[in-house]
Amino acid sequence: MKKINLAISGCLGRMGQQLIKSSRYNKDFKLVTLTENKTINKKVAGIKLNLNTELAFEKVDVIVDFTVPKCTLEILKIASELKKRVVIGTTGFTQKDEALIKKFSKKIPILKAGNMSLGVNLLIYLTEIASKSLNEKYLSKIFEAHHEYKKDYPSGTALMLGKGIADGKNKNFYNLIGKKLLNKKYFPYGKKINFNSIRKGEVIGEHEVTFSSGKEIIKLNHEAFDRALYSDGALDAAKWLINKKPGLYSMRDLLSFE
Repeated sequence: MKKINLAISGCLGRMGQQLIKSSRYNKDFKLVTLTENKTINKKVAGIKLNLNTELAFEKVDVIVDFTVPKCTLEILKIASELKKRVVIGTTGFTQKDEALIKKFSKKIPILKAGNMSLGVNLLIYLTEIASKSLNEKYLSKIFEAHHEYKKDYPSGTALMLGKGIADGKNKNFYNLIGKKLLNKKYFPYGKKINFNSIRKGEVIGEHEVTFSSGKEIIKLNHEAFDRALYSDGALDAAKWLINKKPGLYSMRDLLSFE
């Protein structure tokens, strides 16, 4: 089988570095391009770093992107012109950004996920089922914790869990977003979904969804111990995307959850 030519954008970030490690052990890929959004005169894994340009992505089959929203949208513009596939692990998009991503997906295959872990995507699926099964007397809230260097909050995964709650209730997620709290010891339930984000130390990722009727509490949670969990999932997504037509896909499509 011919190897898939891989580009990693945001290669000096935490996930970029982990993706480089994972790609070295994955026989399906050949790492050919590494990019950053500023000029850095150095080599990583024997590859000279490039800016995000048409020339940098010309010979790749798929781009895996863990950067920031502005950078992701620049990459999508280039990828759509070159007809390249893109796996997006970046989080923190606005509604306007999401609309642009959907527009680009009409030209190229895009798989976007705030979390590439099998376990987390199963958690999102179970959250949707629980939300659908529980009546309106059950209020919900979401807790998440990450390392102190993570800038956005709530995390992309927490928002995906919130959307799972909304989808289960057949409601618009953006209308259900409540308080977005940071580093609070306690946080309340509400008629809307409240979020509490903790940023400390080297925490890789913890997420918990709680439903309460006032008489009982139901908790669904996930904890990650190894960052390779996400990079391996991103490479699985990149391989899966190779044979897909233009469209906007998610990890649920890859994992075939009903």
